[in-house]
Amino acid sequence: MAIAAYLRVYVPEDRIDDPGLTASVPTGSRRLLINGTYGVFEESLRDDAFVIQVDGRRFVCPRTARLRMLEGVLAFRNAYQGPTASLLVPEAAAERAARELHRMQDRHPGMRSHILTSAFAVPLRWFSAFDPTERALIEIDGITSIRYRTRVREAVPRLRRTVEVLDSAGFDEVVVDPVEELLAWIDAFPGEAVLELDYGGVASLFSSAELAIDESAADVAASLDALEAEDYDLAGEHYSEAASRWAHAQSLAYAN
Repeated sequence: MAIAAYLRVYVPEDRIDDPGLTASVPTGSRRLLINGTYGVFEESLRDDAFVIQVDGRRFVCPRTARLRMLEGVLAFRNAYQGPTASLLVPEAAAERAARELHRMQDRHPGMRSHILTSAFAVPLRWFSAFDPTERALIEIDGITSIRYRTRVREAVPRLRRTVEVLDSAGFDEVVVDPVEELLAWIDAFPGEAVLELDYGGVASLFSSAELAIDESAADVAASLDALEAEDYDLAGEHYSEAASRWAHAQSLAYAN
């Protein structure tokens, strides 16, 4: 999927067991359309990694493309119930993916995905892992985009607080569970690791002017602050500001 946003975890290079994973992959690199067992996959399946420099130190984000593809196939099927699931992902393909994933995890017990992908829009819960000041307006190949970076040790308490605030405000599991799942995924990485939110292809859905004034993390943070203060009207206003900004992108996701 070309139009997607990414949440990546970069681990210190000396914490990666496989030195072969330190080959740099530019974020804007061309991707391939691969027609394989599980459909069309728009990413190279090489075992390489993204590499960044932070404070003079190298951090590595393994792509583990095959692992993410298998997890994505199963998650996509499990997201739908009844006959729809089999229409989207045939049962034979799902069973084959599950077997391959099980074998992969048996061979490499410590392997985990370092990248989450979201088609067409950034899930608003992702912003709760970042402070608004960590926002950076960047240019990649002449295209304006947005990136947030923080340390895992900073993101984890922010997400814990988000879960607590939502729980205290009476939100049900449909809202809280995805945040808890995000927290569990991030908390499995070392505190010194770097968490990055990259608008990726999603940035192309907005003009440069719209991106310049995009303060989604600030809107989400303000909504949580208001919820914590039990000012539900103000919380709704801030959340609506962020949600309306992403309404067009979300509509594309549903249309597809």
